[in-house]
Amino acid sequence: MTVLSRLLTHALPVPLACALLLAGCAVGPDYQRPGAPVSASFKEADATAAWSGDWKPAEPQDALARAGWWTVFGDAQLDALMSEVQISNQNIKAAEAQYRQAVASLQAARAGFFPTVDAQAGASRARGASGSTLNGQSATLGATWEIDVWGRVRRQVESSEASAQASQADLASTLLSTQATLAQSYFLLRVADAQKALLDRTVADYQKSLQLVQNQYAAGTAQRSDVLQSETQLKSAQAQQIDIQITRAQLEHAIAVLVGKPPAALTLAADDFRAAPPRVPAAVPSQLLERRPDIGAAERRMASANAQIGVAQAAYYPTLSLSASGGLTASTLARWMSLPDRIWSIGGGLAGTLFDGGARSAAKAQAVAAYDQTVANYRQTVLGAFQEVEDNLAAQRLLEQEAVVQNDALRSAREALALVNNRYRAGTAGLLDVLTAQTSAYTAERTALSIAGRQYTAAVVLIKALGGGWHAPGAAAAPAQAGTNQAVSQR
Repeated sequence: MTVLSRLLTHALPVPLACALLLAGCAVGPDYQRPGAPVSASFKEADATAAWSGDWKPAEPQDALARAGWWTVFGDAQLDALMSEVQISNQNIKAAEAQYRQAVASLQAARAGFFPTVDAQAGASRARGASGSTLNGQSATLGATWEIDVWGRVRRQVESSEASAQASQADLASTLLSTQATLAQSYFLLRVADAQKALLDRTVADYQKSLQLVQNQYAAGTAQRSDVLQSETQLKSAQAQQIDIQITRAQLEHAIAVLVGKPPAALTLAADDFRAAPPRVPAAVPSQLLERRPDIGAAERRMASANAQIGVAQAAYYPTLSLSASGGLTASTLARWMSLPDRIWSIGGGLAGTLFDGGARSAAKAQAVAAYDQTVANYRQTVLGAFQEVEDNLAAQRLLEQEAVVQNDALRSAREALALVNNRYRAGTAGLLDVLTAQTSAYTAERTALSIAGRQYTAAVVLIKALGGGWHAPGAAAAPAQAGTNQAVSQR
């Protein structure tokens, strides 16, 4: 017979032996995902989207692949920067280390399923009362094992496993957030490049205008006030030309830190800015919202907190432990293997707390309250996710309309400037008319660039809000405007 069978047969009462053989049941509530406030559809969803899908309650699927979502922007420089983020960003390294800590904690919790084995060896030499010398050598091997009758260890493992999964989702969330921040900073830098190029052209035009007015003033056909107005316009543009370089430098420094480099180690050359970002599909099935890693982390923390209720409740019940030891003891090495010098022991024990002044009740109440907190956090995370998607769906739609109107305004401003310049050369318009038209054209173009930058930001944040990507089964995403936006390729 095995040691366990002998113990169950001879050392333990029948009911307790049966309980041990059946391994008991885990106390505490089994986890069931609470409901969350999920709307039937997005309020800001575009009804003209090329495809749509039915909604269902969110179930986090943050482990789904989301690599390469930024490639829809078609920017090779951005692709190269993104490849460095996961390798060198220190926030991601910290989140990865935290995940490894959680995995190690899970391994430590699983160790509770197994017995603890220890070994001891010793030698002694002593003088007895009669003056004789006594020698002794001993070697023992012992094991103790707490039987998980009430499921305390199982609940602890369940909690640690859910915590590890939450930490893994935190890592994915940190990576996604860092990537989105990098994309936003990069496109803002490109907007700054475009604004700098606009200001360079504007300053050059204003310098030509000032030279013309100065020549007219020297010839006596213009007034001193005309020269001063032209100088004021030029100097204002030059001040803005300098100021935009501050913005660009700070964005470049931020990008360097995001990819894990000191600012002095990264220089991004100025590049053209594409004014039309890809449009993220508006009618998105709910499983894409489920890909948000922050929702996955919040849901897993609920599961972990729920299991801790069982851990706290198991403290009300006695613990059952088994122990066994065996070894050899002898006065001389010659007697080391003789049968009379072998020792062994085996036994079991129950231990429980009879009075603790309410400590266990307080611990369980604390576990229940902690679980309720995670439920509220989960529901708030879901609400925040829907708000983020709604906000950027609205921004995407309205900025698209605003861009159309602003582009019309820009065309009108340029046409008005051309007409005023012709009239000024013909002597039928004053310098003030020219200055006003130049300022209007410059302001309209700078506003158009600002709107384009906001469109890129909204697209990046919307992709992030949807968990870092999307796909449409069997259909291509519709472009925002024919001839200006490229269709979004499916992943």
